[in-house]
Amino acid sequence: MVSERMQEALNRQLNAELYSAYLYLSMAAYYEASDLPGFANWMRVQAQEELSHAMKFYDYLVQRGARVVLDEIEKPPFEWESPLEVAKHVLEHEKKVTGLINDLVDLAISERDHATNNFLQWFVAEQVEEEESAGSLLQRVRLASDSPSGLLMLDAELAKRVYNPPADKGE
Repeated sequence: MVSERMQEALNRQLNAELYSAYLYLSMAAYYEASDLPGFANWMRVQAQEELSHAMKFYDYLVQRGARVVLDEIEKPPFEWESPLEVAKHVLEHEKKVTGLINDLVDLAISERDHATNNFLQWFVAEQVEEEESAGSLLQRVRLASDSPSGLLMLDAELAKRVYNPPADKGE
């Protein structure tokens, strides 16, 4: 069992992960409207990853006998100044999520909830990868942003990204 405080915090994170998926889907729609289907693909894959993260929280709450409480999802922005602004927003958002995960780890430690702390370590490692991926995207968009042909080449590269569901422990 998890404490009521931990249950509420995990439910908030489940909602935050769903918001992240919603945000990234909104970014994909922006890129589609900007005729950058490769960028849109990259964001759709990002949205799928965030949905899988939300389901990990959902499944963990159920596994621990806690109540899943779904809350409304905030409306994400849908307009940006440029592809570069979107990439900046992605990195900022991932840093925010890292802070949320770190706060959950701190709560699990303070409550001596070793099982939840162990569960959250996957997300700690995942956020390192997420920030690296977002930082790499931002750097590549910066390099290509002043060159229409460079932007199109990057678009073609980003179109190749495929969603790979995270493996469960023990696989």
